[in-house]
Amino acid sequence: MDAPTVSPAEEATRLRRCLNDLVSIIALPALWTGGEPPRIIDTLLDALVGMLDAAFVLARLNDAEHGPPIEVGRVADAWAGTLRRGDIGHGLDAALGTALQKWPAVTRIVIGRSPLSVASARLGLQGDIGTIVVGSERIDFPGETERLILDVAANQAALGLQQARLLSEQKRVAAELDRHVAQRTRELAVANDELKKENAERLTDIDERKHAEESLRRSEARKTAILGSALDCIVTIDHDGGITEFNPAAERTFGYRRDEVLGRQLADVIIPPALRESHRQGFARYLATGASRVLGKRIEMTAVRADGSEFPVELAITRIPLDGPPSFTGYLRDITERKRAEEELRRSEAFLAEAQQLSQVGSFSWRVATDEIMWSEQLYRIFEIDRDARVTLEVIGARIHAEDVSAFKEQIERCRRDGSDVQLEIRLQMRDRTIKHVHVVAHCRGDRGQLEYIGAVQDVTESRLSEAALAKVRSDLASVARVTSLGVLTASIAHEVNQPLAGIVTNASTCLRMLGADPPDLDGARETARRTIRDGHRASDVITRLRTLFSRKEFTLETLDLNEVTREVIALTLSEFQRHRVVLQSELAGDLPMITGDRIQLQQVILNLFRNASDAMVDVHERPRLLLITTEREDGNRVRLSVRDAGMGLPPHSLDSLFDAFYTTKRGGMGIGLFVSRSIVERHQGRLWAEPNDGPGATFSFSIPFQST
Repeated sequence: MDAPTVSPAEEATRLRRCLNDLVSIIALPALWTGGEPPRIIDTLLDALVGMLDAAFVLARLNDAEHGPPIEVGRVADAWAGTLRRGDIGHGLDAALGTALQKWPAVTRIVIGRSPLSVASARLGLQGDIGTIVVGSERIDFPGETERLILDVAANQAALGLQQARLLSEQKRVAAELDRHVAQRTRELAVANDELKKENAERLTDIDERKHAEESLRRSEARKTAILGSALDCIVTIDHDGGITEFNPAAERTFGYRRDEVLGRQLADVIIPPALRESHRQGFARYLATGASRVLGKRIEMTAVRADGSEFPVELAITRIPLDGPPSFTGYLRDITERKRAEEELRRSEAFLAEAQQLSQVGSFSWRVATDEIMWSEQLYRIFEIDRDARVTLEVIGARIHAEDVSAFKEQIERCRRDGSDVQLEIRLQMRDRTIKHVHVVAHCRGDRGQLEYIGAVQDVTESRLSEAALAKVRSDLASVARVTSLGVLTASIAHEVNQPLAGIVTNASTCLRMLGADPPDLDGARETARRTIRDGHRASDVITRLRTLFSRKEFTLETLDLNEVTREVIALTLSEFQRHRVVLQSELAGDLPMITGDRIQLQQVILNLFRNASDAMVDVHERPRLLLITTEREDGNRVRLSVRDAGMGLPPHSLDSLFDAFYTTKRGGMGIGLFVSRSIVERHQGRLWAEPNDGPGATFSFSIPFQST
C-alpha cells in the first residue's frame, strides 16, 4: 500500500485553517453594517488575498446608476514587481471577453508574462452586482476548500453590497424629498407674494392686471410641473380637511384619479377605518388650540389604498403660510420596500447572532491607535461580562488566566509593533474559578496609524477536555498493551535469566575446584570469578530491561539512537525468535542521526511489530521464517524503521481497518497493539503504515523526524 501523500495532522491543520477562514468571512457582515460599498470590497479583498494565497484578487462591480463598472483589486506583495493592477483587468478582458456573465468559473490564462489559474465567483443573482476574480500560479487552483471560501465570501459580499446600496438609495430619496419640500415651500411663498402684489396692482391698472394674470398662470404652471414631477405623494387639504390637490404620484400610490378625490375628506380617502376618528379629533384639536403632534415632523403611519390594502408610509405635514383659513400640504412616501429591507437586515443580524451562539464563536474589532473595541453578543457570553460594560483591554486581561497573561500581553505588543495576524489559544478564569479555553484568530487591515483587527474567538473548552481524556485513555491502553506482552514473553524471560544463572553456578563450582587444588590455581580462579561477575551483570541487565519496558510512566522525551533502541528490543526477544525458528536479520544504517522521543514507548512499538511478524509466520513450514529489520534515513529530515516478514501476508480488505481499535486478524488477539502503536508514533510527529511485499509476507514501517543540526 502506497504511503498517503497527506498526513492526518496536515489534513487537520488544513481543515482548521479553512474553518478559521470561514469564521473570519462570516464575521465580516457584522462590521459592514452602515458601510459604503468601497469599504466592503476593500475589507473582503484584504481578507481573500491572504486566505487564498493568491497572486491577485480583483472585484468588478456594476454601477447602481448604470455607469461604467467599478474595478478594485489587490496584488499580493510577492507579485508586486510582476503584476500591475491595470494589466490584470486588460489581461482578463483580452482572454475572457468583457461579458462577465460568460466568464468560466475556473480557467487558466496568461496575464502579462505569467500563466495563472483564474477562479471567478458572481456577486448576486446572475452576477447583477458584479464578479470577484482570484488568480494563482498553482495549476490545481482552486482546491475544494479554496472554492468554498471564495463562494462563501462572494455570498457575504453580495448581501453586504445589496444592503449598502439599499441604504444609499434611501438616503438619496430622503435628501431628494427634503430638497423638493424646501423648493416647493419657497416657490409657493414666492408665488403667494407675487399674487398679493399682482392683485394690489390689478386694481389700479388693467395692464398690470393682465400681467398679474399671466404671472399667476406661470405660477400655476410651475406648481403643476412640480406636482407632476415629484416622486413622492403630495396632497393638500383645506381647513375642513377636504382634499384640494392630489398629484400624479399620489394617484399611482393610492389608486385614485385626481378628480375622484378632490373635495373629499382626507380621512375617508387614505386613512384606514380604524384610525379615521383619531385623525378627525387631532385635526379638530389643532384648529381649536393650535396644538399639533405631527406638524413639522416626520412620522410613520399606516395608509390605505383604493382596493382596501394597507401599507406603511412616511408622512410630513406643513401649514401653507397664507392669510385666511389654514390649509396644509402633506408629503407621503411609500416605505414598504424600506420596511422589508429593515426586516431582512434584522433577520440577518439575528441569524448571525444565533449562528455564533450555536458555534460558540464570537467576533470583534479592535482599532489599535485608539484601543476602541467592538464585541458581538456571543463574546459577552463567552467572557461572562455584563452587556452594558465598556470593553477594554484591561477588562479582557482581568478574565485571562494568570499563567497566560504574559502571552496575551506579548501578543498585544506584537500587534502594535508590526500588525501581524493573530493565532492564539489562551485560558480564561471565570468568577466562579472555572476555566475556559478559547482560540483567537484575527486579521489586521489598514495602514500604519490606522490599523484595525477583525477577528473571532471560539470557545474550545469541550474540545480541550476531550483531548485530555483521550490522551489519558491512550496512555492506559499503552500500559495494557505492554502488560499483555508480558505473558507471551515469560518463556523468553526465563531463558534469558537462566542462562546467566547457570553460568554463575558453573563458574562458582569451577572456582572452588581451582582453589582446592594443591597448589591452588589462583589465576584460573580469578578468571572464573570474573566470568561469574559478568554473568551476574547479564542477569541484572535482563531484569532491568524488563522492568523498564513494562513500567507505567509518563511520556518523557530524550535524545535517542534508534539503532540502540532497536538492539535492546532484539536482545530481549532473541530467545523467543529462536524458539519459534525465526531467522532474524538486521540491516541498521551506520550514519543514522539522533532522534528525540520516549525510549520505552518506541520500544513498545518495535516489540509489537516484532511479535506480529513472528505470529504471522507461525503457519509457514515450506520456506524459512525470515524476519528482516532495517533502519535508514529518509528525505525530509526523517528516519525509518521497517520490519519485513515472510508470513501469510495481509488480506486486501483489512488494509483500511488494520490500525483501528479492537480490530484483529489473530485468534485470541485484543486488537489494540497496532492502534496503540500508531498513537505512539503520531505523538512523535511520525506515521505508521503497512504494505504487502512483492513476495510472501508484509512490511510494517514507521518514520519519525530526527534532530536537525
